[in-house]
Amino acid sequence: MSRIGILVGGGPAPGINCAISSATIEARNSGVEVIGLYDGFEHLLQGVTDQSLVLDIPEVSRIHTMGGSILRTSRANPTSKPGLLERTVETLQRLDITELLTIGGEDTATSAAAVARTSNGALRVAHIPKTIDNDLPLPAGMPTFGHETARQVGAEQVLNLMEEARTGNRWMFVIVMGRNAGHLALGIGKAVGATLTIIPEEFDAAEVGFDDLAVILEGSMFKRRAQGRDYGVAVLAEGVVTRLRPQELEQHFGDSVSYDPHGHLQLEEVAFGTVLRRHLQSRAQARGARVKITDVTLGYTLRCAPPIPFDIDYTRTLGYGAVRFLLSPPQPGLEAGGMISQVESRVQVLPFQDIIDPATGRLRVRRVNIDSEHYQVARHYMIRLEASDLADATRLDSLAKAAGMSPDAFRTEYSAAVG
Repeated sequence: MSRIGILVGGGPAPGINCAISSATIEARNSGVEVIGLYDGFEHLLQGVTDQSLVLDIPEVSRIHTMGGSILRTSRANPTSKPGLLERTVETLQRLDITELLTIGGEDTATSAAAVARTSNGALRVAHIPKTIDNDLPLPAGMPTFGHETARQVGAEQVLNLMEEARTGNRWMFVIVMGRNAGHLALGIGKAVGATLTIIPEEFDAAEVGFDDLAVILEGSMFKRRAQGRDYGVAVLAEGVVTRLRPQELEQHFGDSVSYDPHGHLQLEEVAFGTVLRRHLQSRAQARGARVKITDVTLGYTLRCAPPIPFDIDYTRTLGYGAVRFLLSPPQPGLEAGGMISQVESRVQVLPFQDIIDPATGRLRVRRVNIDSEHYQVARHYMIRLEASDLADATRLDSLAKAAGMSPDAFRTEYSAAVG
């Protein structure tokens, strides 16, 4: 008899409960037991078996419109120490689980592949890709589930902030979640017509300082002022912090720099928006000026939002497809398991070995292609300094006056912003 275990790892994303519901309904209709495992891998790697519950159709039939996760979630990492993977597999076997369905992002997918590999065929594993960051390697441009809901809810909030900026004649710096990639920040900024959006893909790792960000932001602010508007909204992906030089991390964030069980910088612990705002205000003060800036961070207000119809539709297919894959005869290359995706309205399973980077042992990350038309269109409609602004004497003079500087001094200070 098959017995499917379901767990959720990483941060919440709209649509988790729908995926749980869809998978449970299909499994029970197929005569298979379903066990919900609380808090991701946290209890499994400790050998604890009582943090679970039996799932049946009456319990899950109406949860598909709910945000959050009825199974909760955690970032517990069964690959972090020797012996944890083996204990995780042993705990699943003690629960009589023969198939495992994981719902999560990059870290959970990496852990799921490791569990499948460690079980030596005792477990088949299906991973449903979930993250509002949209940074998993899905085919044909399909988003990770939860991304579209987060983008819509985020866009609604930023539209309110844009009106706040206009009404109060101030600048709003909006920090948007996105550890490895700028998909969500770019999607929100492009949708609302933000003044500018800054994403980590614009920079090489460990090559960015706060002054580099300042000249980009100030360049846009002076360009807006020269156009007669002393307000605007800048959307920044939080992952820009991961591109900062190590000395800048230490200088600006100090003891707040910490790392999660998967080795990632805990971005929620660093006050990126606040530090950036204060840095620009300090630079303005040094020029004898004053600038009104408010920083807002979006993320926790997005992750547990009720899913929009797109994500409900999408996760119903993914949950169904995951169970059909787990209960079907093994296919060549998919004996251990894989990641469930949808291509042209059909379920497709990506073998773990095809999506894990052999150099790092981790799931490959999908980043924004800044050479694509998708990005170039967004960039074209931003108000940012361009090389032509500095080359045209009339425009340069207007910008310099807005900044209270001479044209030569402005060109020297802000030429880096047009790279």
